[in-house]
Amino acid sequence: MGTQVRAILRYSRISSRKAEIVADLVRKMQVERALDKLKFVPKRGARLLEKVIRSAVANATQNPDIGDIDNLYIREIRVGAGPTMKRFRPAPMGRATPIRKRTSHVTVILEEK
Repeated sequence: MGTQVRAILRYSRISSRKAEIVADLVRKMQVERALDKLKFVPKRGARLLEKVIRSAVANATQNPDIGDIDNLYIREIRVGAGPTMKRFRPAPMGRATPIRKRTSHVTVILEEK
């Protein structure tokens, strides 16, 4: 087991289900390949995940225990639900329907091979 670094994105305004779809594409992948792949994924979650992975790589450059940045791979990506903002929208006949604005927390853990 090598040295691990991590980065966390909290309270991101995307539902955890949507972010999880993108996270499944790059799990257990080498960092460079994952970033190349995310560049061509046409989903909003791809931009967010790319930002978190780049943050984790930046954290790794500050860690003296990490030898070579090119040997990093994504050990774990966790996408969990954050708090839900509850709003209401007017509906016919004087009613109101709830709107749930979901948030998520994304954790990326990188490890050196």
